[in-house]
Amino acid sequence: MAEEPGRTEDGRYVVIKGRRWRATDPDIPEQRNAELRSILMAWRREVKRTSGAPEARAGVQASKVALGERGTPWWEQSDDERQARWDAEVPRPVDLDTEN
Repeated sequence: MAEEPGRTEDGRYVVIKGRRWRATDPDIPEQRNAELRSILMAWRREVKRTSGAPEARAGVQASKVALGERGTPWWEQSDDERQARWDAEVPRPVDLDTEN
């Protein structure tokens, strides 16, 4: 299994190959975190499948905002704002190959 990335002392960023990336909001409930990560990965696959279609990129953006990795930094939000962010609906991509 892959090693966990390093974190900055304040826990706000992960460090991967010497580069800082905003960390996921640590207060997201485990089940919702797993759901949002699953949605994010589905959108990333859709970006690859569609060669970067704007709708797919928007799905990645919405997922990363819900996780707290983009948008207003989670440490600058109130508890209510943080919960509203991760509770917001983030749709999965529609699999056009399986629709009838």
